[in-house]
Amino acid sequence: MSCTPLHISTFRNPIHTNRATQPRPTSRHGSPRTSLTQPPPPPPPPPPQNPDPITAITRLLWGKSLPPQLLISTVRSTWSATWHLMMSQLAPSDPSGSYTRPTSQFRSKSSLGQSPDTALHLYVGLPCPWAHRTLIVRSLKGLEDTVPVSIASPGIDGSWEFLDTTVRVGDYPNPGPDTANGCKTLREVYKLRRGGYDGRSTVPMLWDAKRKEVVCNESYDIIELFNSGLNRSAGNPDLDLSPPSFKTRIDEWNQIIYPRVNNGVYRCGFAQSQEAYDIAVNELFSTLELLDEHLGGARYLCGDTLTLADICLFTTLIRFDPVYNVLFKCTRKKLIEYQNLHGYMRDIYQIPKVAATCNLGAIMDGYYKILFPLNPGNIRPSMPSCCEHEVLSDPHNRETLSLVENNVQVYA
Repeated sequence: MSCTPLHISTFRNPIHTNRATQPRPTSRHGSPRTSLTQPPPPPPPPPPQNPDPITAITRLLWGKSLPPQLLISTVRSTWSATWHLMMSQLAPSDPSGSYTRPTSQFRSKSSLGQSPDTALHLYVGLPCPWAHRTLIVRSLKGLEDTVPVSIASPGIDGSWEFLDTTVRVGDYPNPGPDTANGCKTLREVYKLRRGGYDGRSTVPMLWDAKRKEVVCNESYDIIELFNSGLNRSAGNPDLDLSPPSFKTRIDEWNQIIYPRVNNGVYRCGFAQSQEAYDIAVNELFSTLELLDEHLGGARYLCGDTLTLADICLFTTLIRFDPVYNVLFKCTRKKLIEYQNLHGYMRDIYQIPKVAATCNLGAIMDGYYKILFPLNPGNIRPSMPSCCEHEVLSDPHNRETLSLVENNVQVYA
């Protein structure tokens, strides 16, 4: 609000209309008489603005009323058909309308990283939970120098593209240029491999800069490689996130978490029928209840030891309230309503180097501003207060669940 200066208007005789010739009354001192009580004349109305063509046509056709029912039905049918067409490209589904995630085209063996003839380079996108896994394991194992990273940004067409420069926002990783190949898009990087490539250009992707070849684009293969295949050059080789004695339990948890939680939130958000959504959302929340109950008596999924299964679950949980709960219709409960799960997520978030990989602003942008079929207005909601760094950094007290002290293994 601004203050308007006091207007002093001159007195005008209402009897006379010829203001150009009518003499102005004066005081006995010869100066024009003024009135401090007469209000100033109203300002002239603003010039009419030309509406856009669509607004002009709608005003002409039906004024301020809603469009006729036939038009609404036609637009609705057209939008529904268009939405299904876009979703079929964004998220392929089976005949029931249930989302089916395409399989990764490039798989890797963990022994590949031991070769001295490889120069590995990691490509990621910050919104992607699968790419986020690789960033976390890379940081915990101390592989930042061994495996450089290029961070792609989601383009308006849904593809991954690189920026000319890196614009720093806090201490988080941020999108920037392709420092390995100088490409403008990730698709261009894939096409550099011998024989080219015309398939889906996904993240994460591990690239061999010496051989100009895609090593792997399956996230779990990459984190297994980072965990045990690069220990010769790792800064933290003693950390083992997949101990041999735990492999069976890790696999059992992954077989539950992947289809029902990791992929389950996508099955909710990308469902193309009510039946497919109902099945997915029921499986998702029944599994979250199971996990919350289990974590009431164990610090991590496999007991006192942080494992790859925990990393895989974490990257979905950190996105749950800001993205999946709203945009993917996972609305039955928020993660913060699960006391044990939310504390468990904060426990992992507070492990040194993990929080630095969680750029929640970029994560929200990557979903709300890019997934046009789910959010046509491209409006990003405000960050939930429970997802602010200060809240995620609140004490979790989950160390009291540990039977033995394992801080050396987790925090080294």
